Amino acid sequence: MPPIGQKTAAGVRLQKVLASAGLGSRRQCEELILAGRVEVDGQVAAELGVRVDPLRQEIRVDGERIRLHRLAYYAVNKPSGVVCTHRDPSGRRRVIDLVPTEGERLFPVGRLDLHSEGLILLTNDGELANRLTHPRYGVEKTYRVQVAGQPTTEVLAKLQQGVWSSEGKLKAERIKVLGKHKQSTFLEMVLAEGRNRQIRRMLARVGHKVLQLTRLSVGPIRLGKLKPGQSRPLTAEEIEALYEATGLNSPGGPKRKSGGKRRH
Repeated sequence: MPPIGQKTAAGVRLQKVLASAGLGSRRQCEELILAGRVEVDGQVAAELGVRVDPLRQEIRVDGERIRLHRLAYYAVNKPSGVVCTHRDPSGRRRVIDLVPTEGERLFPVGRLDLHSEGLILLTNDGELANRLTHPRYGVEKTYRVQVAGQPTTEVLAKLQQGVWSSEGKLKAERIKVLGKHKQSTFLEMVLAEGRNRQIRRMLARVGHKVLQLTRLSVGPIRLGKLKPGQSRPLTAEEIEALYEATGLNSPGGPKRKSGGKRRH
C-alpha cells in the first residue's frame, strides 16, 4: 500500500468514507482530514485526495475507530421550537430526536431556523447531503411563507432579481401569491440555495416581516401528509430521485429495499 498522503487511483476517497460513516457532510469530513484528526493504519492523513480501502484498513478519527453504517434516509416535519443542531446547551428538542433510528448516526441536510417549520431530511449519506445543500447543484426547495402586509408586484420582482446582503445576492427562483388573509399575504417561494435565514432576511430587506415559514419540498421530496413532529423513512424510489436530482450515480450493489436503507 502506498504511504498515507500519496494520491492513488485505487480505493475510495477518505472524505467519502468518513461521510458514509456518519461523521458529517463531505465538506465537514474534509475539514477533519485537514485538521489532522484522521489516521489510516496509524498514520495521520492530513491532505485531501487520499484513497483507502475501508474494509481492509483501520481508519480512526480522534483516536476512535470508525464504523460503517447502513445508509439511512428520513423525512421529518420539523415543528417550530425544534433545533437542527446535534448539541444544544439549552436542552431544547432536536430534530434528530424525532426519528426512531436503529443505531444510525444521522445529521440534518441543511437547516431550518428555530421558528421555521416543515420538511427537513435526515441522513448519514454525506455525499448526497453535500450535493443537496451546495448551491452549485441548484436543488430547489419550496416554501410557504406568510408575510405581514401585501407585497406589490414590484417587490416580488425585486426578490426574484435579488437583494444584496453581506454574503452577496440573495434571490428567489420563483414566487407566486397563494392568497391573502386580513393584513397578511401567503406566498410560495422557490429557492435554489438555502443560506442562513435567507427568506426572512430577503423579505426584511423589502419591508415585510415573516409571520410563518414552512418548507414544503426538497427537490423531488414533498412534505405531504406528515404532521408536525412526525417522521418517515424515504422509499427506494425517493432516494433514487434524490440521486438523480443531484447528478450522482446510484451506489453500486443491489437496489435498496423500501425504507431507504442498504448495507455497505
